Amino acid sequence: MIWCTTINQRPTFHTQEATFTQPRAIGAASVVVRGDQSGKTRLANLRQSGCMKLVFPKMYRNDIEAVLVNTSGGITGGDTLALQAHAKPGTTLTLTTQAAERAYRAQDGEVGKVTTHLTVEDDAQLNWMPQELILYDRCALSRRLMIDLQGTAQLLMVEPVVFGRKAMREVLHTVSFRDYIKISRNGKPLYLDGMDLSGDAVQHLARPALANGAGAMASVVFAHPDAAGHLQAIRAMLPASGGASMLTDDLLVIRCLAPDSFELRRALMPVLEHLSQKNLPISWRL
Repeated sequence: MIWCTTINQRPTFHTQEATFTQPRAIGAASVVVRGDQSGKTRLANLRQSGCMKLVFPKMYRNDIEAVLVNTSGGITGGDTLALQAHAKPGTTLTLTTQAAERAYRAQDGEVGKVTTHLTVEDDAQLNWMPQELILYDRCALSRRLMIDLQGTAQLLMVEPVVFGRKAMREVLHTVSFRDYIKISRNGKPLYLDGMDLSGDAVQHLARPALANGAGAMASVVFAHPDAAGHLQAIRAMLPASGGASMLTDDLLVIRCLAPDSFELRRALMPVLEHLSQKNLPISWRL
């Protein structure tokens, strides 16, 4: 009898050093709104993928309110998020976030990237009103916000940033945060702003010329034909650590500093309610 011993032999494996990478969040969303014959704003196109979702809590109004949801729960190094929004002529679109966004600790050499591109055509209005971005120690984040206004397009923009949660005694000794905002009208720059915060944020923000020890800040831009008519009312609402000025006849810019996120929101709420005609997104009022 002949025995076949092949099946009893152990195969030879050639192992190689394996490299492992941490899973990263990738998400993209795109929304286009158009006006119908009755003058109401309607969805024209909606696409979303990965960890980014857009939900619409109020669809039976003349305008559209879209709430951006990052299902990954925050941003860390290596994450990539992208949002595009387009408001056609005669429409009103409000974009906000479900809750405060969080930039968590990143591994060495990795940077989270968030890119937002908004287009507002003639006779349209866009309200860009995300809730606070909270930075955590050792975060690494790069953001770009580009807004293209065309013709008589109107804009209300707010960008709040919190440098660690004061109630949790969080201190930012090592951060990398790059933020870039560009607003153009008919292809010409209207408003340029940026921040490059690297290293010990506590020391940087303690400088009187920067934040004088503030733990939170916000920028508000209001592009409207009657922007100048709101200047005095806005100045009366702001705390001593806030200021408002006109860059052009129709462009009102506000900067506000606060000790923490609670005080920042308390200062922002009356300003945003005034400029939005008491039409704040539902997530801001929760």
